[in-house]
Amino acid sequence: MKTKPALSYFSLLFLGTILLTVGSPSEAQPASQQPTGLEVDPLASNEVVATLEGETRPRIPLAFPATSLAPGMSSRGEQAARELESTLRSDLDATRIFDIQGPEALAVLKLSGDSSRDLEQYRSLGNDILLLTDVRDTENKVIFEGRLLDLKNGDSILGKRYQGTFDIARSIAHTFSDEVMLYLGGRRGIARTSIAFTSDRTGHKEIYLMDYDGHGQRQVTAHKSISMAPTWSGDSSNLAYLSFLKGPPSLLRVDLSTGKKNTLVSDGKHNLSPSYSPDNRSLAFAKSLDGNTEIFAARSGGSQERRLTHSRSIETNPAWSPTGQGIAFTSSRTGNPNIFIMDPDGANIRRISFDGTYNDGAAWHPEGSRIAYSSRRGGVFQIVVTDIVTLETTVLTKGSRNKEGPTFSPDGERIAFSSQGREGSQIYVVDLEGRVLAQLTHQGNNSSPSWSPYPAKNR
Repeated sequence: MKTKPALSYFSLLFLGTILLTVGSPSEAQPASQQPTGLEVDPLASNEVVATLEGETRPRIPLAFPATSLAPGMSSRGEQAARELESTLRSDLDATRIFDIQGPEALAVLKLSGDSSRDLEQYRSLGNDILLLTDVRDTENKVIFEGRLLDLKNGDSILGKRYQGTFDIARSIAHTFSDEVMLYLGGRRGIARTSIAFTSDRTGHKEIYLMDYDGHGQRQVTAHKSISMAPTWSGDSSNLAYLSFLKGPPSLLRVDLSTGKKNTLVSDGKHNLSPSYSPDNRSLAFAKSLDGNTEIFAARSGGSQERRLTHSRSIETNPAWSPTGQGIAFTSSRTGNPNIFIMDPDGANIRRISFDGTYNDGAAWHPEGSRIAYSSRRGGVFQIVVTDIVTLETTVLTKGSRNKEGPTFSPDGERIAFSSQGREGSQIYVVDLEGRVLAQLTHQGNNSSPSWSPYPAKNR
């Protein structure tokens, strides 16, 4: 049996008939987007389910020798240092803008240990930039220093020092990686972003978080019911989601710093598909009225509810645009489900999708110029991207397995989605720059990925 995109027309029929027995709710531990306690100060799968074609950009040749460890480090300090170095190498490689020469490639050099004297040695292998890293520990903290040097003249490009408890070594690496990306790549990195998703690995569908690379998967809800369709607030501080905790599906919100949960919208037979406006002031969602589902909006706390669509067709899965000037949604008003856009007040409705027999699950590119969604082509759902002005549409994936629930990374370079395979429904990420595919989940059935915005600068 082929799966349908989450919260599609047929999913709504299922939601209207499902019967649940819900036990006493229990709460998971608070799950913050990033570990706290980081101190910063400046220094002077087997089957390929997707294939993306795209232009490749010249990579920056970067020499990255082994991290230097201070003598006498504790075993915990050395373990944190190894994790930090491994994570940093993985982060930089994942940016796909660096051609990295690591310790093995650099082993042919006869280095003196004095970076100023060794510049020519690193240059001889074609490198333009040198990344030097040092780690030491003190008490229960790890201290990391990273420096970028221009190999043409030896000038320092970037220098940073970070310190924090041993358990946030990965966070330190992510933070420095994003700094390197900003200085050398010219744009913010995504190493500190997170992906929210739904998983049934405990026997119940709950909300989870993971780092952008699939590490650090942690449970956010423990309702022991059905919780799904997480969506991020614009400041990454909380998630809204759908839950059957109190019977019919309601919309709840969880504060990621405290773990506190509260109900946003619970009236009506079904409340589905939440989506925050980029300024966090409003929440769009779908609500069932007398057997019909329409799009509504309310204040972010659930008050001052207003109806946006008035149709006899099914309207669901709203997605607020990055500019706040539009809402994409799925509608069956033309027969088969298709993607439409409307103004925030429900006016100026226009159709975006014209190919495929079933189109659902719109996700906006961060620039607001394109929309990704799941489109049934030849009996299989694929991820496609449509330019909202020209309506030019590109099919990004192929294969015999359904792909659904696309979500863009905040830099617009990647899309995460779920696909059914031998291991059940799992979440994958594709890089728009070059035929890259990574499987992020492996345990249970996982779906409804939602990529966070960039973290606030002070977090």
